[in-house]
Amino acid sequence: MLYYYNKNMRKHKIIGRIEEQEKLESCMNSDRAQLIVVYGRRRVGKTFLINEYFHNEFAFKLTGAHGKGKEVQLENFAFALGRKMQRKYTAPKNWNRAFEDLRDYLESLDESKKQVVFLDELPWLDNQKSEFLSAFEWFWNDWASTKDNLVFIVSGSATSWMDEKIANNKGGLFNRQTRKLFLKPFKLYEVEEYLISNNINWSRYDIVRCYMIMGGIPYYLSLLNNKLSLSQNIDSLFFSEGCELWDEFEHLYRTLFSNSENYIKVVEALSTKTGGMTRKEIVESTKLKNNGDLTKILDNLILSGFIRATNFYKKKKKDTMFQLCDYYTAFYMKYIKDNYGKDEHYWSNSTDTPARRTWEGLVFEQVCKDHVYAVKNKLGISGILSEESAWFVRADSKNGIEGAQIDLIIKRRDHVVTICEIKFSSGQYTITKEYDLNLRNKVEAFRIATKCNDSIQLVMLTTYGVKSNEYSSLIQNQVIMDDLFVKR
Repeated sequence: MLYYYNKNMRKHKIIGRIEEQEKLESCMNSDRAQLIVVYGRRRVGKTFLINEYFHNEFAFKLTGAHGKGKEVQLENFAFALGRKMQRKYTAPKNWNRAFEDLRDYLESLDESKKQVVFLDELPWLDNQKSEFLSAFEWFWNDWASTKDNLVFIVSGSATSWMDEKIANNKGGLFNRQTRKLFLKPFKLYEVEEYLISNNINWSRYDIVRCYMIMGGIPYYLSLLNNKLSLSQNIDSLFFSEGCELWDEFEHLYRTLFSNSENYIKVVEALSTKTGGMTRKEIVESTKLKNNGDLTKILDNLILSGFIRATNFYKKKKKDTMFQLCDYYTAFYMKYIKDNYGKDEHYWSNSTDTPARRTWEGLVFEQVCKDHVYAVKNKLGISGILSEESAWFVRADSKNGIEGAQIDLIIKRRDHVVTICEIKFSSGQYTITKEYDLNLRNKVEAFRIATKCNDSIQLVMLTTYGVKSNEYSSLIQNQVIMDDLFVKR
């Protein structure tokens, strides 16, 4: 039986995650003890990454059980350790005893070889009055940190807990972590690679539309059926009776956050305004108190990747807008919450409706924002320091300013402001006389309202490019859908 990591083991099946794999390899090549913290949104692939990278071969592995007390968690610990020792092992009475027994077991293994220990869903082990964290701190500081052949990996989906208690611990684990791996959803190129590996050969147009619903969440993508079209898959997974993802929303938030009702109130409010809300507007919509508890909710939602804080161009911090940026949550609020069970073919039947086209246009803006690195790469400005923001201005007749809104502005260190217009369409986008005037007014409103002295570059972000006509010369550069699939 293999109790330690063997670098000569077979190749793994990991899609993407290049940076994370390089960090893991660096830890394996280190000559000192490693404490690796892996965290990120539920369903993002943390457990898969670690299991696959190490081919599920660990000196010891334990997974926390959601909602279970200390007694059950320690019993599971006993089962796991007993299997490794190949004998019956009585559950310890507390976590100090458990870690002492784990130490005895690890010391019995070959110290000349790397030993990898994996504690998954760590927040679930640290339930009320369990004293798990203090026992783990003592175990690590007293013994584990001195073992040069030990690689200790802890992981959890409760990102706020992982960040506060482990990654940024101010107590016994302060500055004890050697590596932090925050797993983010796949980018478009990784989604494409993943789908191809599963014999799903969709057009990039369909991949982008899939991304608008599922984001880059590997678990959701794993449920796709290569025998069905995109629309058929969405009907099957979200709208059919007893479908795979009909109750995902409840599980998603209730397993990540205590007092999840207030978190849900915030994302429900944000789902009603794609442009986002200020803190004041969130308070008015949710009726939550504007205090430290709300700050914690917003911070935790940002940390977990469900919302983002967006600053407007040259606006103060108090004007920060909070936007819902989790694709699944936004899709659930828009289409599933009130439609489940009404029409099993809802998505197929609503194809190419005005409401659907409007929704796709709004979500494509978010897709582009999530791939700004690819936009900058296409524009040849990846190496130039820049800041991304949005901007709007209300009409001001006294100063000759028309109301306008810009969804993406890239302010560059080389004194160029790139204004990005984002449009989603099934073919080339045609600039009409009316839209040409709208663009010119928007640029002028921006210049006047912001007193911008920098050069302004107008760029179109579209699916298939801008159709050449008498108005297209206004556009100084273009980014098309294919450009968003570039690797980081």
